[in-house]
Amino acid sequence: MSKHKFKLLIFDFFFMILLVAADQFTKYVAVLKLKAQPAFSIIDGVLEFNYLENRGAAFGMLQNQKFFFIVVASVFLCVIVYALFRTPDDAKYTKLHVLLIMIAGGAVGNMIDRIRFDYVVDFIYIVLINFPIFNVADMYVTFSTAILVFHVLFVYKENDFDFLKFQKPEPVDTLGEGTDVSQSSKSMAEGVSENAGSIVEGAGDTENGA
Repeated sequence: MSKHKFKLLIFDFFFMILLVAADQFTKYVAVLKLKAQPAFSIIDGVLEFNYLENRGAAFGMLQNQKFFFIVVASVFLCVIVYALFRTPDDAKYTKLHVLLIMIAGGAVGNMIDRIRFDYVVDFIYIVLINFPIFNVADMYVTFSTAILVFHVLFVYKENDFDFLKFQKPEPVDTLGEGTDVSQSSKSMAEGVSENAGSIVEGAGDTENGA
């Protein structure tokens, strides 16, 4: 691992901690100021803060599936960690690091809630379109995933992600380094033919001498 790659991974780690801390702080304030209180209007008829204990997935889907969500989030985080370690330290992959860490930060933020409370604290409500109530962690995941999909489709090339492929181990050369198997077989066959010819010639000379 190069020194630059090591620094990049350290940045990823502390950036994720910052994201999770920001998410947890906003939820703490929401519990403190909004729980058991009427909705707090930010822009009348457009945006308000409305406390909700969400026992489902993002935006209220799949209620009361705590164990399922924790398992899925854990597997997802493992995939992200694998991708971050395999990602080259070229400058063009810096955005990929940031987007993956934002997704991971959102997943960790909501997973902490599920482990602590069995639910996720949501409080942001877009009244104008009656959008399901969400939180800052949901915003991390939603926005960064949308940007990531755009980059995968329109910015990065297909071979830019070859580093994620599992490489098959190269076959062991038992005949020596740089030796062509077919060439070796051919040489062995020629040697056998020459030896057989010598034996036949020797037998013919013996008969002539007799």
